[in-house]
Amino acid sequence: MKEWRLLIIALITLSTLAILYLLFKMSPYLTSIFRFLEAVISPFLIALIISYLLNPIVNLLSQKGIPRWIAVLAIYSLFITSVMVVIINMLPLFEQQLNELIEHLPRWNQQIQYMIHEYNHHSRDILPDSIQNAVQRSLTKMEGGIGHWVDHMMEGIGNTINHLFFIIIIPFLAFYMMRDSNQLERGLINLLPQQKRKEITRLCRDIDRALGNYIRGQLLVSIVVGLFVYFGYLFIGLPYPMILALVVAICNVIPYLGPFLGALPAAFVAFTVSTKLLISVLIVNLIVQIIEGNVLSPQIVGKTLHMHPLTIIFALLVGGEVGGVWGLILAVPIFAIGKVIGQHILAHYVRIKV
Repeated sequence: MKEWRLLIIALITLSTLAILYLLFKMSPYLTSIFRFLEAVISPFLIALIISYLLNPIVNLLSQKGIPRWIAVLAIYSLFITSVMVVIINMLPLFEQQLNELIEHLPRWNQQIQYMIHEYNHHSRDILPDSIQNAVQRSLTKMEGGIGHWVDHMMEGIGNTINHLFFIIIIPFLAFYMMRDSNQLERGLINLLPQQKRKEITRLCRDIDRALGNYIRGQLLVSIVVGLFVYFGYLFIGLPYPMILALVVAICNVIPYLGPFLGALPAAFVAFTVSTKLLISVLIVNLIVQIIEGNVLSPQIVGKTLHMHPLTIIFALLVGGEVGGVWGLILAVPIFAIGKVIGQHILAHYVRIKV
């Protein structure tokens, strides 16, 4: 039985590596497909995340005897109202800081080029001209790229009918996912062969439990981390604290790499002000990450996915290469689903052999 188990693990591993290799080779041809899928699936993913976030409260109220549609309507109305209050109160400050950030980009570009020039001059031309020119071109390109991206994002949010449609449809999708989740589950189960229903239902429940705990935990941890960082940035006097804390909160969704990526913009802004502020930013992020790693994540998320850190890092590398930012965000949940499916397949074959 041990030999069969090792053989099955080896076959699953080889098949996974072969599929990943094909994806790498076909990635240039899959770009348009990925863009189409991103446009179609994104509203459903966001609605699914909202559903995962609110479903436990809805289920709790349903168990108390409240009709499910009333529980969904009450919790969802409270959620939408809270989100709108936060957006209405925070949007003017966010827009003000964003405009100031865009205005300062050219000055930062000149400041960094001057610092490189001074360093090169005092260090007796340690940096070759080719490297200096390459750095200056990169900075100019980065400045233009960031400005263009921000302008495009703000224009898209304000004027694009497609984005407006997504904003309108996502709340409806999340509402119906929560209200009709039990009916959808029963309908899908009825489509399965009778002899496979119990096994596949158990598989789906395991996936749903792992993903639900992970998504809710990661979102809650990211929100708390963002708030801690925001107040920390306010305390040390860092410019644009809301925008930079929001970047940290969003990046914190990505395990291991996220906190480092989220701290880079704040470190860059602090570096253009003073070395003391840079050190303060690093200390704030270090303290918050210590709190997150030792208090927040163990208590809120725990080890819900039971994945080794090397597996998570490998998943992030593959996801980033194949799907960019979305790939980084979805890599760990997708690998977790694959792990649960693999465990069930392995257990199924072991039962057959026994």
